[in-house]
Amino acid sequence: MLHVVKRDGRTLDFNSVKITEAIKGAAQEITFSLKESEAVDLTQKVITKIEGLNSEDVTVEQIQNLVEVTLVENGYREIGSAYSNYRKERTKVREIKSDLMKAIQQIGVETDRDNANVGNNFSSKLLRIASESNKWHTLASMPKHLSKAHETGDIYYHDLDSYNLTTNCLHIPTGEILERGFNTGYGTINKPRRIESAAELSCILLQSTQNDMFGGQSHPDFDNDMGVFVEPTRSEIRTELEEMGLSEEQIGRVLEKRLRKNISQAMQGIVYNLNTMHSRAGSQVPFSSINIGVPKSRDAALVCEVFLLEYEKGLGKGEQPIFPNIIFRVKNGINREAGDPYYYLYQLACRVAAKRMNPTFMNLDADFNKEYFDKGVLPATMGCRTYVISNINGEPGTKGRGNIAPATINLPRLGILAKKDIEKFFELLDNRLEIAREALMHRYNVLKKLRVKDLPFVAGQGLMKGSENLSPDDCIEPILKQGTWSIGFIGVAETVSALLGKHHGGDEEARELALRIVKHIRCFTDRKTQEDRLNWSTYATPAEGLSGRFILQDRKTFGVIPGVTDKDYYTNSYHVPVGFPISIKDKIDIEAPFHKLCNAGHITYIELDDTPTGEVIMDILDYAYKHTNISYIGINFHIRYCRDCGTYLHVSQSKCPKCGSHNLQGISRVTGYLSLDERFGAGKSAERSDRISHTSNAHTYV
Repeated sequence: MLHVVKRDGRTLDFNSVKITEAIKGAAQEITFSLKESEAVDLTQKVITKIEGLNSEDVTVEQIQNLVEVTLVENGYREIGSAYSNYRKERTKVREIKSDLMKAIQQIGVETDRDNANVGNNFSSKLLRIASESNKWHTLASMPKHLSKAHETGDIYYHDLDSYNLTTNCLHIPTGEILERGFNTGYGTINKPRRIESAAELSCILLQSTQNDMFGGQSHPDFDNDMGVFVEPTRSEIRTELEEMGLSEEQIGRVLEKRLRKNISQAMQGIVYNLNTMHSRAGSQVPFSSINIGVPKSRDAALVCEVFLLEYEKGLGKGEQPIFPNIIFRVKNGINREAGDPYYYLYQLACRVAAKRMNPTFMNLDADFNKEYFDKGVLPATMGCRTYVISNINGEPGTKGRGNIAPATINLPRLGILAKKDIEKFFELLDNRLEIAREALMHRYNVLKKLRVKDLPFVAGQGLMKGSENLSPDDCIEPILKQGTWSIGFIGVAETVSALLGKHHGGDEEARELALRIVKHIRCFTDRKTQEDRLNWSTYATPAEGLSGRFILQDRKTFGVIPGVTDKDYYTNSYHVPVGFPISIKDKIDIEAPFHKLCNAGHITYIELDDTPTGEVIMDILDYAYKHTNISYIGINFHIRYCRDCGTYLHVSQSKCPKCGSHNLQGISRVTGYLSLDERFGAGKSAERSDRISHTSNAHTYV
């Protein structure tokens, strides 16, 4: 009788059926049509090799090695590769679960670069050690077929380290919270009386919210929320001037200057705080976004103007502020046209963007935004592109809502597995969509066990919609029903290349297929929204570390496929490949239709050489917003400045023209946010090096 020695030392009777099932499972992984008789025949060949060992005991590793050899020897190389890769993933899980010390040792040398906002200090490493531990605990705790989908690279469950602990992101109801006050755990913070205090507390709101969540936070209507505190500040300054004995004429000359100075100091404080206020165990500053541009009063317009001017100044030496990500909302009749009352703010926003890469711009005249705007609901977004507005379980809107959790499908793998059979591709996509939904429902059932006191600030202080009237011991399920649950995708370009041999940047047939794929995902999420009564949505995933993770796994299994796995990253969401030569107009025209489909978040990037002018940026936006239905746009270029004196450099300069220093800092955009160049992960570093400017034929958009 042959016995099998398990990895933990236990001895069990040999069971050949397990070999057959493993072979069939590997074949299914790559959609290989393997007959039952073939699997049985291969199993018998493995048994013959085992018998050749002339031993009564055989280890699991020995059996698996013989299975791999048998598959390759008998012409089933692809099945052998899939079997081998899954073994490696499971081995990785076992090693980390059984000996977390190895992971801790690696983190102790340097944190990874899955998140370009994380540094390499003590707090960063401590957070990564804790994160790594909970990540593998989560994989071990979920159903095996769901964990397998993540481990093998079919689907990616974002932020596994937070899977059972918290939710993703939030549009903070800033004005409402400041009006009624809040408590961070050590006492009540009353309503501020002046703009300086309101600005400082707006940063505290971002920091405290970040400590309860794993994603980003937004002030969805910042200028209007802060504008409320301008008149009380004006009144207090007037009182101070009157007490000094100034005449009404003197007060009239001084008052507005003093007020503007106070607002400037308040806005400067926001920029400084959001680039120094480390949250999340002290390892990173908040992923902060600020929406501005649609003021409802002159005071709100003043806040908007001064904030842009302070951001334009930069930090102490003029260095580039990384945060907040600023979203300037553009609307005909408000700021878009020369005759609009706040056109000057739009001009200023374009000028600042030409220097700082911020603001990014959101089109409120896109029909899916205008629909809500006309109903009195003001759309907003986040720098990472997260978009939340429709609501199956209540009133639409942004404030108090966010994305609960995303999962991303590896589309290029499906394109490879379909072997140019487009209908087969959609069959595979339907399978992955169901798995992604099941995984998010599993996460829903895990998260609903949390209580309000587990999210003491965002839920306990009523920042999240659905938390109204909940007590500390109540479960957070009402909150989970107000947020969105996003199914994302990556690599549309590589997917259509695998299916058609060409991507959507330069071919109409590929373009139609790309749109069909994303429409298919959107139809699924719309259907499930009605069936499950949850806010399912379609997400153009801002893949950072994921862009490199998926392709490395696929290259191991399928080798180098031109146009698909021949780079070190998959192209982000539906974007045209970054190295493909294309005009600004064509890129906008191609990507615009995807914005309406991706109701969980979308963006289009335009890559320019060096620093553009404000007029160039406005020309680009004018074409996009007057001639297409596009919404969210970011203008990218590479920023470099001298760390020693703060002087900005042009692309051609390799040393500071002012002080001669070679101590230079590069800044680029990654997944919506700006980041220091050295903090990019491997996949994003490779992508950045491939980026080419869209300024060839640059003026075809005018």
